[in-house]
Amino acid sequence: MGIETAVNFDDLRRAAKRRLPKIAFDFIEGGVDGEGGLPHNERAFAKHRLVPRYLIDAMKPDQSTTLFGRTYAHPFGIAPTGGAALFRAGADLMLAKAARAADIPFIISGASTATIEEVAEVAPAHSWYQLYNARDRAIADDMVMRTERAGLSTLVLTVDVPGHSNRERNRRNGFARPMKPSLYAKVEALAHPGWLAEYYSSPGLTTSNWVKYAPPGATPNEVLDFMSGQHPCAFTWDDVIRIRKLWPRTLVLKGIMHPADATRAATLGVDGLMISNHGARQLDRAPSPLEVLPAIRDAVGDKVTVMFDSGIRRGADIITALSLGAKFAFVGRWTLYGVAAGGQAGATHAVDMIRKEVAFVMTQMGAPDIAALGPDFLMWDNDADRMRNRRP
Repeated sequence: MGIETAVNFDDLRRAAKRRLPKIAFDFIEGGVDGEGGLPHNERAFAKHRLVPRYLIDAMKPDQSTTLFGRTYAHPFGIAPTGGAALFRAGADLMLAKAARAADIPFIISGASTATIEEVAEVAPAHSWYQLYNARDRAIADDMVMRTERAGLSTLVLTVDVPGHSNRERNRRNGFARPMKPSLYAKVEALAHPGWLAEYYSSPGLTTSNWVKYAPPGATPNEVLDFMSGQHPCAFTWDDVIRIRKLWPRTLVLKGIMHPADATRAATLGVDGLMISNHGARQLDRAPSPLEVLPAIRDAVGDKVTVMFDSGIRRGADIITALSLGAKFAFVGRWTLYGVAAGGQAGATHAVDMIRKEVAFVMTQMGAPDIAALGPDFLMWDNDADRMRNRRP
């Protein structure tokens, strides 16, 4: 059966699980500590009901969304997912091509195998770059300048990785630096010959954007070790100020979760915020981004563009985030499962699947375009909400 038979997120997840060895699949799937944050992200969406409005022509809903002066075809993009080439050789470029074809943004991971320059060649008008800070600030600054020279429009500073997190699945599997796969992980991988053949026929996987800064002649593993020595590291407001001065285009902070931090970012000239808990992969007891989204939106108003990431499993989840005040949403695991399971076809199919789900929900709820979305579509739960929904 081909990847085109997958009809939802869970189908892609199962297809990826069949193809990948456990050590690789667990890296995508896992969270931290007891992994309570993963279901909590999903339950946060389930608490919200969408109240339909009928007698409105929404047969062909317009999903086009203007973001930072650029109109995209849909209200979602592809979030940065590090190490994608471990799951499918060339995955970063496949995701970039899928984004270009669908006219949506793709954020290159700071831990990608493809370089900034390679992705810029494939999708120059659709790619953003995720910057991880470095202990040697000159490295981070040079990456900022490389992103500018490559012509990318948007720099995304990921601020929610202040240190290593306790990813217990990875520890059990031996997925760490240095890599020491457990005996079980090695034996289990033999049950996935397609992945094994591709992995061993590919050149050594590494974080290619860091090759320039590693010692001359460093092997792929040595480059990974070099990056591990540079990141994670402290990322402070002084770093944001420094990078804001260096970067002349759109600047986004990814990982903001507190209204006070959002307000401070706005005063420093940040253009956008991506409300995210890193897919529940950093702090297990963190709230869902959906829970803090309304407060952050109220705190910053229209001073910065508020976007959303983490826990999206359905098109209705995207609609819910937009109705709660987000301008745009990003998906991570959904498209990563797609490319892992089916390569280029899987990446393209995942994006098309999301597009269709968003359209289905907009039609059913009576939203003819993205601009129509807002709190009036959400189930009311107090007197103020009930009064609001008496309006025509």
